[in-house]
Amino acid sequence: MSPNSSPAERPHPTTRVLALLELLQAHHRLGGAELAERLGVDQRTVRRYATRLSEFGVPVEAERGRYGGYRLRAGYKLPPLMFTDDEATAVVLGLVAARAAGLSTTTTATATESALAKISRVLPDAVRDRVTAVQETLGLTRPARTDEVPPTAVVLTLASAARRRRRVHLTYAGRGGERSERDLDPYGLVVDRGRWYVTGHDHRRDEVRTFRVDRILAATPTGVGFEAPADFDPVARVSESLARVPWAHEVEVVLDAPLDDVRRRVPATLATLTEVDGGVLLTMRAERLSGAALMLAGLGWPFEVRRPEELRAEVRALGEALQSYAGRGA
Repeated sequence: MSPNSSPAERPHPTTRVLALLELLQAHHRLGGAELAERLGVDQRTVRRYATRLSEFGVPVEAERGRYGGYRLRAGYKLPPLMFTDDEATAVVLGLVAARAAGLSTTTTATATESALAKISRVLPDAVRDRVTAVQETLGLTRPARTDEVPPTAVVLTLASAARRRRRVHLTYAGRGGERSERDLDPYGLVVDRGRWYVTGHDHRRDEVRTFRVDRILAATPTGVGFEAPADFDPVARVSESLARVPWAHEVEVVLDAPLDDVRRRVPATLATLTEVDGGVLLTMRAERLSGAALMLAGLGWPFEVRRPEELRAEVRALGEALQSYAGRGA
């Protein structure tokens, strides 16, 4: 490790302690100078790491003197990590899902791949083949946005605070980049299409609000406790918040279809659905009316445009374009 490495590039001390354990398991004995060189620390730090392992119950024996070294007590081995078929599959799928959900930063993405490789290496052939098949055939309808990944430390801080019911102080960057400081009682974390959100009581506004986690620059626990509403549903709240996000156009369309069928096709984050005479009233906001026309056509149900009038023109233009495509090569 280069002495000029930035703090973000240097391994965490716990990582080096575990690396020392790995080295001692792989070698009968290693000198203090060699261990210091491999770990990128001085010999005094190696002694401190060895003491830490001993405190954890790992029997590290130190040989003093100019040519002293370290070794594990004879016969000591860490017990192997054993998984049943179902447990191994669950662990691998959890890692794959975490990667797909957008939790990983560059560092944790590497850790995820490393963990997957390690687990796959020790699995029985039959189980490894099954797990590999799942990884290779698993598809995502909406992959995570790689440029909107939240810092892992922020996610873990918010999750811990939500579980322990502890207020956090946030440094938040708004849509235009403006920064604000606020205290939040986090009620829960929600992932929607690869983007992370936290919802809870914002003391700056004195109301329940939803924030994008990738815009949180820092999250610091305050130690102040709070009580969350007993019937609060973070998923429902985030869905409602996303449905109210302002866009350029207000769209109202009546779909000629049963309400239950429409709910299965149209997520609550996209539109509000209300049963009315003649079908289902779909209310949503759209940045582009051409995109709204494509979405409505893709649903496959007859529909009536209530507003805006410009949407009718977009639907007609889409129909004419599709007709022209159908005539090609005829």
